[in-house]
Amino acid sequence: MIGEPQKRISPKALKVWKIYGVIETLIVAAVAAGAITLTVMFEWPQWIIAAAVAVLILFTYLFVFFIPTIKWKRWRYEVREQEIELQRGIFIVKRTLVPMVRVQHVDTVQGPILKKYELATITISTAATVHEIPALDVEEADELRNSISQLARVAEDDV
Repeated sequence: MIGEPQKRISPKALKVWKIYGVIETLIVAAVAAGAITLTVMFEWPQWIIAAAVAVLILFTYLFVFFIPTIKWKRWRYEVREQEIELQRGIFIVKRTLVPMVRVQHVDTVQGPILKKYELATITISTAATVHEIPALDVEEADELRNSISQLARVAEDDV
């Protein structure tokens, strides 16, 4: 049995995922503020205010601190000659093997936040699905994209 993949994504992914969590929390805060405003305006029960604040605090803790940390600890990958192995998940750990002969193309994706932290995500497309390796250093992502592309060509030639 093959052990779990050994390569980790960049530690800078934690910062990026925490920023995403803050953005999501701001949206939840706007909804909570709306609920609180309506409660005050229409004299609804006061427990609505307490519930809105509790949901906001819980959401902030989960999406800014807890989930990014666990997600980073679980995310691993490994590229071998015949396959790409991905491991991810927070509560349920999912491991995926992508055979090189199935790889159709490989892309790097970089949004504004990833670009600020010099990170990129690799997307690996097969006929049926698209797999991602998130938040790699840009140089590592470029090398990995080229390596997977080359290995996929070699695997295709061997068939």
